[in-house]
Amino acid sequence: MTTPNIYRSRILNEISESDVGKTIRVAGWVENIRDHGGVSFIDLRDMYGVLQVVLRDTSLLDGITKENCISIEGVIDHRDEETYNPKIPTGTIELEAHSIDMLGKVYHQLPFEIMTSKEIREDVRLKYRYLDLRNQKVKDNIIFRSQVISFLRQKMTEMGFLEIQTPILCASSPEGARDYIVPSRKFKGRFYALPQAPQQYKQLLMVSGFDKYFQIAPCFRDEDARADRSPGEFYQLDFEMSFATQEEVFRVGEEVLTATFEKFAPEGASVTAAPYPVISYKDAMLQFGSDKPDLRNPLRIMDVTEFFQRCTFKPFLKRTVRAIRVHADMSKGFHEKLLKFATSIGMGGLGYLEIMEDKSYKGPIDKFIPDDMKQEFAELTGLEVGDTIFFIADKEERANLFAGQLRNELGERLDLIEKNAFRFCFVNDFPMYEYNKDEKKMDFTHNPFSMPQGGLEALNTMNPEDILAYQYDIVCNGVELSSGAVRNHDLDIMVKAFEIAGYSEEDLKTKFGALYNAFQFGAPPHAGMAPGIDRMIMLLRNEDNIREVIAFPMNGNAQDLMCGAPGIVTETQLREAHIKVRD
Repeated sequence: MTTPNIYRSRILNEISESDVGKTIRVAGWVENIRDHGGVSFIDLRDMYGVLQVVLRDTSLLDGITKENCISIEGVIDHRDEETYNPKIPTGTIELEAHSIDMLGKVYHQLPFEIMTSKEIREDVRLKYRYLDLRNQKVKDNIIFRSQVISFLRQKMTEMGFLEIQTPILCASSPEGARDYIVPSRKFKGRFYALPQAPQQYKQLLMVSGFDKYFQIAPCFRDEDARADRSPGEFYQLDFEMSFATQEEVFRVGEEVLTATFEKFAPEGASVTAAPYPVISYKDAMLQFGSDKPDLRNPLRIMDVTEFFQRCTFKPFLKRTVRAIRVHADMSKGFHEKLLKFATSIGMGGLGYLEIMEDKSYKGPIDKFIPDDMKQEFAELTGLEVGDTIFFIADKEERANLFAGQLRNELGERLDLIEKNAFRFCFVNDFPMYEYNKDEKKMDFTHNPFSMPQGGLEALNTMNPEDILAYQYDIVCNGVELSSGAVRNHDLDIMVKAFEIAGYSEEDLKTKFGALYNAFQFGAPPHAGMAPGIDRMIMLLRNEDNIREVIAFPMNGNAQDLMCGAPGIVTETQLREAHIKVRD
């Protein structure tokens, strides 16, 4: 219940037919003004609802315009039945205004209509974000976000996790993305960094003896924006567990995400039940052409490389060959459009075969498959009458990429994508290292603090590119929602793992000194992950752009158009931070 004060005695969603005849005071913004000749109406909006206000004394409207912030005192009455508005809870009642007090004037013409703000250019919306947020659909996203975060906190606490805040100002360390750096006033030439993630701190909490930790963690990375990535900062549900295996982390991730999506998904939505499918990185790249597989799409990619090395089609020889089998009616025009798409993404062409009623093949590649191998091919790929099978051939990395894009395009064009569904899976067994051709050295492919599978023996005896890590992602509908790992807590393994990536033990002491030192004092095995909150809410709200679920987002160029960041600072500020700006 609202505490009555000089501005209002009720919020709008607290008013009902039981208040008819009562004198009340309400406050909010003028959403609309209607003049019906001798009597006028205001649609008054607050955060909680909309109420029709009738003004029989039209002089009360003097000086009132759209989006003025006002306080109105009057009497609640029934509306005429023919004017009921079933779209709003207060649709059967209205407030007859007796007095209006101006609380906040509108001094300039509005840059856009509030009710249609989602339809205008994003740069204008972000410049006047405080007005954009008055739009009910935009505001609902932020209210929804608050509810989800509150639920996540409650759920993690119920599961025995302790919420602990970790520092925002920390030491810069190489963790995969560019740091935002902050100059120190007290220590000339020294810098703090904003945390890319609470990675080292949460591991140090485990060394400290806290058994299960979580936080709604802000993370800062100087990365370019994407539809599912906000530049500058984002939030994640960060959690870590001591004495935990990969499978135990999976169970926690499943419980939290399933509960959250079942509670907040749109009505009638289907959510993957635990346990989620577990797909290795290798299989994900083969079957889906991506380490972020969208399981709503029933199409799968097949490897037919070995088969075609025994055929005579030269473009497939000594190439990785992938195939996608589709059962659908496709016109000549469909094939032409699909070929146009294939060439637009960089493919040289798009081979295919159609399976006819007599089980013969029709298509440009048919003559290159020997007759005595056609049955073998049908069994290998599961071909049936009415199928069409498409082929992608290139170097393995490019073949995977193209096949994944073609799979997605076929799923969309043929309307195969499951509707109103959230399909989760784990992707695990990521490679620990990859070769950096530019720098001619091994790099970590994922999180450098991960435990290599096989431990020290694997690091000492295996080709680095063959070593897998205890690393895993949670993927939903083709979006990476979470990444995590079983952490490396053994100092000897840590030293060797970083040595392979070109770091000396002295580098470890310098760049990761806290972990290096802490691991010398009885570090427990530990593991965790960090589901992205912004992406989670973007999926649940069915928004195409992550900025729609953030209260004050930067634009795609990492600018705050509303407050003018990044901005210029004074020479005094630069001198205090010991900084000189160079051209």
